Amino acid sequence: MTQTTIKGPGTLRVLAVDDEKPALDELVYLLRTRPEVGEIHQAADATSALRVLRAHPVDAVFLDINMPGLDGMELAGILSEFATPPALVFVTAHDDRAVAAFDLGAVDYLLKPIREARLAESVRRIPSGPARPSPQREPSDPHAVIPVELGGVTTLVARESVNWVEADGDYARLHTDTGSHLVRIPLSELENRWREAGFVRVHRSYLVALREVTGLRMVGTSTVVCLRATGSSPAVELPVARRQVRELKHRLIPAAHRTRGNR
Repeated sequence: MTQTTIKGPGTLRVLAVDDEKPALDELVYLLRTRPEVGEIHQAADATSALRVLRAHPVDAVFLDINMPGLDGMELAGILSEFATPPALVFVTAHDDRAVAAFDLGAVDYLLKPIREARLAESVRRIPSGPARPSPQREPSDPHAVIPVELGGVTTLVARESVNWVEADGDYARLHTDTGSHLVRIPLSELENRWREAGFVRVHRSYLVALREVTGLRMVGTSTVVCLRATGSSPAVELPVARRQVRELKHRLIPAAHRTRGNR
């Protein structure tokens, strides 16, 4: 199924792709409210979407992920090979594909049900002017960023901005220079993902970035690890489990050498 709607005075040409008709109708309705949008095409699957794109140049594709046949990620991979690829905005009910979506060059990642204000923000993110050739992407580490969802908005937190992590039941709280973020990932999983990136589990409740460690000290018979002050926050001291002291000391030595070598 395809259909074209012309709406002035906007000049932005978009394609909306979703296999669920109510969701597609809602997306098209919201797109029609945007003054920037002129031409709206629709497709109910990836094959129909490619048929539209052969007949009509578009500036952006609003794309569902879970679809029969080729899914949204596979279609996005095909679009990225176009000489002048359209901007990609993923529209989905699932928050677990954000990293892969942004790795494909998406300009935004919308969670269903779509809010009008969020769609407006997505439209503003679409580059104006002629489409640019697809950039050459270097292989990326899938764990270098972590999606954080708050109030229907998904943002990406870079692993390198995380100073330490605190367990919070089945969740983990990421502490950065600018604040903290709660994510639905157990601390043990982050430990496995980030160990090779310089993070170490110092306690059942804490994971720390070795680059942030300024030293160890004794408090009575216990050991604490000292982390540098960050932003407006004071220095942090976290308990170290007795069985973790030796591993922490062992990993701090090469980390210290790397830090001095980078100065």
